[in-house]
Amino acid sequence: MTVLGLGHDVVDVVAFNDLLVEPGSRMTRAFSTRERRQCAMRAQVKHDAESVHLAARWAGKEAAFKAWCEALGKRPYPYGLDDVPWAGIEVLDDSRGCPHIVLAREVEEAWRTSMGGGAGPSDARWQVSLSHDGPVASAVVVIDG
Repeated sequence: MTVLGLGHDVVDVVAFNDLLVEPGSRMTRAFSTRERRQCAMRAQVKHDAESVHLAARWAGKEAAFKAWCEALGKRPYPYGLDDVPWAGIEVLDDSRGCPHIVLAREVEEAWRTSMGGGAGPSDARWQVSLSHDGPVASAVVVIDG
């Protein structure tokens, strides 16, 4: 396997929570219904705030997009900073509680198109690691193929 892209992101949990609760904030729209449901369930089990888990997933989304942009090399980015379909880059737990990246159909198509189509991009594997400790959430994403 060859590493196509690597992304990392760090989120200040307190500042992120402030964004979530700010009147008129659109931050919650960056998450799919499945992501919000999983974060609520994880917060219940862990006896902590849902925003901690959303912050880690936000870091995962940012890291995924950074890895994608790195994978593109000199090719144009598929989205500008203001039009990334964040809810279409899901960070979901599998049945064992391990996070993974799920791209919505239109985002998957943008991925294939941006990478030049062909078998390679669809064979790519997106790996994600999430962490949070105190006021910091972090994520690393590696795309290999």
